[in-house]
Amino acid sequence: MDKELLRIVIIATGLMIIMGMLTWTYLKNKKFREDLDFHDDHDTKGQRYKPLPVDDERTDNQPAETIDHHYFEQDYSVYEPEENTIELEDDDIEPPPQVAVPAIIQFSLIANADQGFNGIDLVNAFGIVGLEYGNLKIYERLDANRLVDFGVACMVEPGTFPNNDLDTFYCPGLVFFMQPGALDDAQAVFDDYLDTIQLLAIELDGTIRDNNRQPLTDATVQTIRQSL
Repeated sequence: MDKELLRIVIIATGLMIIMGMLTWTYLKNKKFREDLDFHDDHDTKGQRYKPLPVDDERTDNQPAETIDHHYFEQDYSVYEPEENTIELEDDDIEPPPQVAVPAIIQFSLIANADQGFNGIDLVNAFGIVGLEYGNLKIYERLDANRLVDFGVACMVEPGTFPNNDLDTFYCPGLVFFMQPGALDDAQAVFDDYLDTIQLLAIELDGTIRDNNRQPLTDATVQTIRQSL
């Protein structure tokens, strides 16, 4: 069988299938209409709705046939929820975003005076807040086990404080740092860390800044506290 004859056979077969489908659809729709007409003729014998009661005291001028054609009783009221009764599902309430715990929390205290913090003033202020001079020549907060909670360094490299000639030493600012991951109770240490910086800001007359060297805000503090 050549390709031309095969193409004709395929087209003819397709036409026969289409004609058969059209015929079947016509017969099916015809039967459906007949069944529908049959049910319509019988449904009129009984109504789903109860007719309105007829007023026996009708006037003589009212035609009798109008009494038999009342509207059916139906409830068209629309449900309206009461105020203040809408409750959100638990799934609709988005939980606050989780903030990753910072590896290092670093704040700074910048001197308001042009010459910076004097060495003698620093030693006195560190003594008031309970910071100790350590082996690395920086000041540290030690816990009951003599472990470091956080440290304080000079803003000028190498970050150390001298142990003599303090009257001639000046520091433009202090850097405070703590590592939450190395602490047993990071939130409690953070609160002490923040209190210490605020007390030193009063004693030394300085401005507290965050890790971006911007003024420290309550929002930044809360964000860090919630992450711990």
